Amino acid sequence: MVETPRVVVVGGGFGGLYAARGLVHSPVRVTLVDRHNYHLFRPMLYQVATGLLSADQIAGPIRSILRKQQNVEVLMAEVSGVDTRGRRVLVDDGGSFPYDYLVLATGIHYNYFGHEAWKELAPGLDSVDEADRIRGKVLSAFETAERLAASGTADPETLNELLTFVQVGAGTAGVEMAGTIAELVRMTLARDFRHIEPRVARIVLLEAGPRILPTYPPPLSEKAQRHLEGLGVEVRTGAPVEKVDATGVIVAGARLRSRTVLWSAGVVASPAGRWLGAETDRAGRVKVNPDLTVGDHPEVFAVGDTAAIVAHRRNLIGIRSREEGPLPGVAQVAIQGGRYVASVIRRRVQGVPPPAPFCYWDKGELAIVGRTYAVADLKLVRFSGLLAWLLWAGVHIFFLIGFANRLLVMLQWGISFLTKRRGVRILSDLNQELTQPRGESGSARTTTERGCTT
Repeated sequence: MVETPRVVVVGGGFGGLYAARGLVHSPVRVTLVDRHNYHLFRPMLYQVATGLLSADQIAGPIRSILRKQQNVEVLMAEVSGVDTRGRRVLVDDGGSFPYDYLVLATGIHYNYFGHEAWKELAPGLDSVDEADRIRGKVLSAFETAERLAASGTADPETLNELLTFVQVGAGTAGVEMAGTIAELVRMTLARDFRHIEPRVARIVLLEAGPRILPTYPPPLSEKAQRHLEGLGVEVRTGAPVEKVDATGVIVAGARLRSRTVLWSAGVVASPAGRWLGAETDRAGRVKVNPDLTVGDHPEVFAVGDTAAIVAHRRNLIGIRSREEGPLPGVAQVAIQGGRYVASVIRRRVQGVPPPAPFCYWDKGELAIVGRTYAVADLKLVRFSGLLAWLLWAGVHIFFLIGFANRLLVMLQWGISFLTKRRGVRILSDLNQELTQPRGESGSARTTTERGCTT
């Protein structure tokens, strides 16, 4: 009797989830392993960090998402390595899981360029915990400023530090965070305080490169910058951060004082490349073959942000794009890669010829800059404004997991749009603890966290 092939998928993000889903009717046993028990819609995580949405509206239990797929089991564990010779995935409690096929979709985390101590002072949007921590930092800054102003003990310099918010990195995540914080302080919090004026808060967006949204065409970057400045965001380009500490950042030798520094200045891949002993690019992404296998291991695949994929691209109407080079770290690359890998495994198990090399259907990029303003680069056409915002909203609603989440998010957006209010602004004890730099002493306790064939 032939044993059913075992497929281990590491990571419950877009790449891992769509790889597992793509094997729904295949004669394989799938084990999906993730250190969290939920799938997170990361493109909207900044809305959790700024109080527009709650975490459960953009995340769902992986078990619930895959509950109808009988050939899948979900295990919550921290993967620590891969034994390619013995074909086993190693986990941090000393256990392991055997595999016949392995799909690595382990994602990325923010890159502090060798300054790991900065992570405690300038959190990035890596997880639900970090989004809660950021929301706590932002709201606590206003609460502290109000208390000090009410007691008459606050000096202008301290209030300025509390009401200055620095966002490091002006890619899509940084631009979306800066714009949303500006709207939060100018609209939602504008009339909530008696002793401070939230609208005087200073939001500074720092970018080391020559322009914001560097992956977008320059005209769209310029439009996005003008809109941000209209919201009151101070945009500084050519401004690399030299140091981060408890009282702010140093940029070009000058100190910018702030109690709230947020980070989105770069990403680095998971240690999957080290686990495999594979060749990686500068960001640690695993270099893959045209069929997304790794090196001389035809049974091992890497997808999404884990992989450095060089593939042909086709635009929205199927015409081959002139753009070449590594694919960007966006959700569509992970989704299409996961589906493609599932098709490769399915065909191998069924004994039929493999599909053509992975080809990416490039649907373009979208970035929201304000509550009714976005920029859209669809390759064939580029535009900005309300139409781009409506397109952004429709695409993101469509890819949310579960009908209930889509309905709740649309309802929450509608209420926020009409009232200019944010519903998630409660500071629990745990939320306030998460705002403390980990390891810092004090009264608060310390806590932690192509497809052309799609």
